[in-house]
Amino acid sequence: MSASDPDHVDEILTEWARERPDLDVEVLGLVGRLFRVVHLADAALGEGLERHGLQPGWFDLLAALRRAGAPYQRNPTELMRATLLSSGGMTKRLDRLAEAGLVERRPDPHDRRGTLVRLTGRGKQLVDRALPGHLANEERLLAALDPAERRRLDELLGKLLSTLEAIPNAGDRPKSPNSGGLRATPERA
Repeated sequence: MSASDPDHVDEILTEWARERPDLDVEVLGLVGRLFRVVHLADAALGEGLERHGLQPGWFDLLAALRRAGAPYQRNPTELMRATLLSSGGMTKRLDRLAEAGLVERRPDPHDRRGTLVRLTGRGKQLVDRALPGHLANEERLLAALDPAERRRLDELLGKLLSTLEAIPNAGDRPKSPNSGGLRATPERA
């Protein structure tokens, strides 16, 4: 698909232009495309991870523990920051990962009230097996962009993200459970 080929969002913008020609809906298109890309990419990436027996959301937690380095552990607050999950979402996923034998909870020796979440040997092996395929899948998803376009997109998204992250309490807002915190339609963006 070239830049001039119409997409789903173009249809929405055409309808709004017809119904509300008094409004400039260009921003709706840009934000809508961001959400739609995330939604479609998330679904495609999830399919690749399912082949390794990973349920939605598990890989992010396992990867956050793996990239922490030996002994592959973090406290729940660090995990929430590393994965952008809410406290409730984190607890549910950790419970399931512990039941699957991929993580274990341990008392924090530096905080009597605290807990550390540690990747088990089985969890480490699983994330290490899944990572190359996950990266290849991400590469496939970005194949439509040449290296210069990727760098430019990354630069622009980084600029936008740093601006949004600077909004007070922006990261504390609850996320939609069905879309990883992102909405798939521009009207809801």
